[in-house]
Amino acid sequence: MYAEDVPLAKIAAEAGTPAYVYATATIERHARVFSEAVAPLGEVLVAFAVKANPNAAVLATLARMGLGADVVSGGELARALAAGVPAKHIVFSGVGKTAQEMIQALDAGIGQFNVESEPEAELLSQVCRQRGQTAKIAFRINPDVDAGTHAKISTGKSENKFGIAYDRAAAAYAMARELPGLSATGIAVHIGSQLTDLKPLEAAFGRIGTLIGELRAQGHDIKVADLGGGLGIPYDRTLPTPPTPADYGAMTARVTRDWGTRFIFEPGRLIVGNAGVLLTRVIRIKQGAGNPFVIVDAAMNDLMRPSLYDAWHDIRAVKPRDARMTANVVGPVCESGDTFAMGRDMDAVEAGDLVAFMTAGAYGATMASTYNSRPLTAEVMVSGDRWAVVRQRPTIEALIAADHLPEWF
Repeated sequence: MYAEDVPLAKIAAEAGTPAYVYATATIERHARVFSEAVAPLGEVLVAFAVKANPNAAVLATLARMGLGADVVSGGELARALAAGVPAKHIVFSGVGKTAQEMIQALDAGIGQFNVESEPEAELLSQVCRQRGQTAKIAFRINPDVDAGTHAKISTGKSENKFGIAYDRAAAAYAMARELPGLSATGIAVHIGSQLTDLKPLEAAFGRIGTLIGELRAQGHDIKVADLGGGLGIPYDRTLPTPPTPADYGAMTARVTRDWGTRFIFEPGRLIVGNAGVLLTRVIRIKQGAGNPFVIVDAAMNDLMRPSLYDAWHDIRAVKPRDARMTANVVGPVCESGDTFAMGRDMDAVEAGDLVAFMTAGAYGATMASTYNSRPLTAEVMVSGDRWAVVRQRPTIEALIAADHLPEWF
């Protein structure tokens, strides 16, 4: 198995395992395909969801292609700016922005705040008033639409923490009009992640279109519609293929044809998910009561998705033996949840073999931790026949050195 023109075995030998490996060509292709799919809508900003993969090399690759950034923290804002994303192409989302993060974003000159509650709007107004600045905002509206995805990545139902309830939207915009320092000329929606059906998105966009008309009738000048991200990607090839960016673009163009707005899109997983693998090595095979356990050196702290969401990742041998086995694939962390697959039909492997967890470029390294005092994984970027470590694996000495004993010791 190769990443572009580089053997994964070569990367494992020199960078060690576990390690994330990203293919530049795939990132660029996915960004281009999505951008082309929404280009017919007119003036469009494609703002990559930094939370999906905040590695500096990934962000710089996308910044060079003209993509903006959707950020949800001051840290992500700093990363996007450092990678070369112009401030005017940055959208700040998230339910818990602090006053300090608002100041940071105002000082940078970001393009838009996606405001998720009335108290947040009041705080932003206060910060702007104290600093003599004006912030362009879009209220994120919760349309109460079930995205049909996993409960932990659904964001558009009334019980979710995100956004302002649809029936409170008019009052929120009326309030914002009276708050100094705010220019409420946008509207935003995002109903969830890993959507495999366009119908929930179409329903949500339809409600937003109706609301835009109502807000304009009340005197609000809505110029920007941020339609979020969420389009799913194929993790399990046995399941129906998710809609393509072209399908998504065509649906969006049809639903929004009379809106007369500029558009922002926030794809994340769609751009980087299939551009990355988690490379790991088999430590040993342990016979279980039924199927054998394939114990690998990657763990739940390196790739949280299976433990957190029961997520599927295809598991492939880097050098297949032309044989199959049914096995439970697990990591070395002392948790029963440190399980990647149970009863999985997979390539037959032995101790010492390299294995790749596929479609691991999104919500992989960014969600990792040092649980069990395991250093964070290395990250590698490949371009053609070249490759580089774009995040070093910290040493255990560095982890320990970050701790400080109290003075009474």
